[in-house]
Amino acid sequence: MENIIVNFEYCYGIKKLDYKFNFSNKTFAIYAPNGVMKTSFTKTFHDIAKKNPTKDLAFPERETTRDVKYDDTHDLDPETILVIEHYNDDYQSDKISTLLANRRLKNEYDEIHKAIDKAKNEFEKKLKLLAGLSGRGESAEKEIEILFKEDFYKTLLDLEEFVNSHESLKYHDIVYRKIFNPDVLKFLNTENFKNDIKEYIERYDELLTESPYLKKDFNFFNVETVTKQLGSNNFFKAGHSVNLFDGTEKKEFDSDTSLKELIEEEKKKVLEDDELKKRFEKIDKKLTNTKLREFRDYLIDNQEILAELADLDKFSLDLWKAYFVSEKELFNTLVSEYKKGEERIKELIKLASEEQTDWENAIEVFNNRFVHLPFYLKISNKDDVILKGGVPTVEFIFKDGDDEKKYDDKKELLKILSTGEQRALYILNVIFEIEARKKLDQKNLLIIDDIADSFDYKNKYAIIDYLRYISELDKFYMIILTHNFDFFRTIHSRGVAAKRNQCLFAVKAENKITLTQAQYLKNPFIKVFKDHLDDPKKLIASIPFIRNIIEYTKSDEDEDYTTLTSLLHIKDSTYILDLRALKDIFRRTIPSLNFPEDHLDKKVIDLIFETANTCLTLPEGINLENKIVLSIAIRLKAEQFMIEKIDDADFVKAISSTQTWELVKKYEEIYNNEQKALDILKRVQLITPENIHINSFMYEPILDMGDGELRKLYEDVKNIENVLIETS
Repeated sequence: MENIIVNFEYCYGIKKLDYKFNFSNKTFAIYAPNGVMKTSFTKTFHDIAKKNPTKDLAFPERETTRDVKYDDTHDLDPETILVIEHYNDDYQSDKISTLLANRRLKNEYDEIHKAIDKAKNEFEKKLKLLAGLSGRGESAEKEIEILFKEDFYKTLLDLEEFVNSHESLKYHDIVYRKIFNPDVLKFLNTENFKNDIKEYIERYDELLTESPYLKKDFNFFNVETVTKQLGSNNFFKAGHSVNLFDGTEKKEFDSDTSLKELIEEEKKKVLEDDELKKRFEKIDKKLTNTKLREFRDYLIDNQEILAELADLDKFSLDLWKAYFVSEKELFNTLVSEYKKGEERIKELIKLASEEQTDWENAIEVFNNRFVHLPFYLKISNKDDVILKGGVPTVEFIFKDGDDEKKYDDKKELLKILSTGEQRALYILNVIFEIEARKKLDQKNLLIIDDIADSFDYKNKYAIIDYLRYISELDKFYMIILTHNFDFFRTIHSRGVAAKRNQCLFAVKAENKITLTQAQYLKNPFIKVFKDHLDDPKKLIASIPFIRNIIEYTKSDEDEDYTTLTSLLHIKDSTYILDLRALKDIFRRTIPSLNFPEDHLDKKVIDLIFETANTCLTLPEGINLENKIVLSIAIRLKAEQFMIEKIDDADFVKAISSTQTWELVKKYEEIYNNEQKALDILKRVQLITPENIHINSFMYEPILDMGDGELRKLYEDVKNIENVLIETS
């Protein structure tokens, strides 16, 4: 991936862009003023990565070209592209699963679990069938862990003795999901139902007590179980009989058939009882909701379960225990396989919990780089992450002095963090993605869209430091886009894109975007203007900088400061100041300055207007000096016009500061009907001051402004007299 050639046409806001990125230094930084190309460039690469089509949003019928080649001829693989947006709260790496930790531990764990998983799958398949779990994502294991409040295997081990001490349990043929589903449970937990079921159970228990053979603790199920066991063991075929005591005498039964008939007769006496039926009907009448109709039908066929609905928690556990007993063979096979590997599994879990995982490495990168945040992170489920291939659970530990509080829920933590602190968590997912890609044997092209936008300076510098770390990784290449010039300069100064040919300006012309080598990466006066004063644009643009130096080293009352002010506002001396006088001021401020010796008698104001006219025909670009020249010329022209129209020398002389603003205000008082002229003058007042009062530390805003707006304003100010004529 030595070279990447980009050719875009009609890609969102990009009319045309073609550029060859030479990645011998691995990283490019592009400063793109607002509205030039940053978002469109990012979206286009995002489309390539996701294999989505790209179009021109304003004119979708235009034919789009989206061609990206590496090493001149090869199409770029979408898998190699990673687009990092400036902020995306929902972003989560889709390659996080490749962050496998200790493979030896996982492989041994997987080998032990092969036999366990086979037995578990057979057992769980049967459990799901018995319990009626057929919904998407429904799991017997998950249901058991919720109900028994224990790990799945721990539950089975705890119940092993119980399961093997029972041959059968009542209700093993009752379908769990018929009862335990949200709609039914909502009904069963109403106060009315609880009262009705209490009345039903009271009468039910009375009837069992009245039965000559049945009792509360020896009900239908108990008799059925005894009968079944006797029949299956050929008790009656061997000539034996059973005596049941009805309270007065014993009655003999010599076959399972006669015993079953007795059971059915007794059951009928109970369930056909008029009072019990009334109480059942009272419940039945409340089951009219369509969502409860299936439960109603099931209840009619299984009335004996009504007595169990008073204690739903116990009943749910009893049902699962009954399923375990009914599938005792599968239960015991699974428990046996688990026991075989149990001790080694415990050892592996212990080793895994002590292991330094790749996820932890990523967390450590985050914690070390964002040490000033009020929280730190750690992984809480390392054994699951390593052995079960799970996704890590990140704990957020908020700190306040010596006090700490753990947040398992990221949303709760976000409520107490600032916007910048919240955004720092986005970088965590970026770190996960980078760590995952490091493990893949492929080259990676990162398109990074203003990743530090809206971050405070400490976070911003931490992000820049991380970008420098990425720039040093093998097989990682970056194109970093930003509309923040301070961030752009810092990327350069801190070695992320250290060489000047790695730093580009995006310039938008009428039909094409061009990428040119960046300027102004350091103080523009010292690095760009000072040694090139033979260029009239740089000479005039230096006036505000020299004026700043005088203000900082002397004061704003110094005579030279006042003289230079007369080149930024119309004063009495503005028209007489020549280049010789300007040279003297420059030399007094910086003795070693190389000032041009030609045409020293030329008036500075004439040079300003001549140079501004030249700027109108130059190619568009970042052109810091052009913009300063145009801004100075615009304001001088505007003040010339207003002073002449106001025609009040005493008023003008009395202005001590904010001269342009005072002149506009006065002009509006006198000529409030000249709206078009006033609109032009107010644009002058709005746009030019910061451009003129530029200094070494605050020249970024003017870089973000296009040439076109200033050119248009200069033309308008020059023609303001014609505007008045047209209006009148």
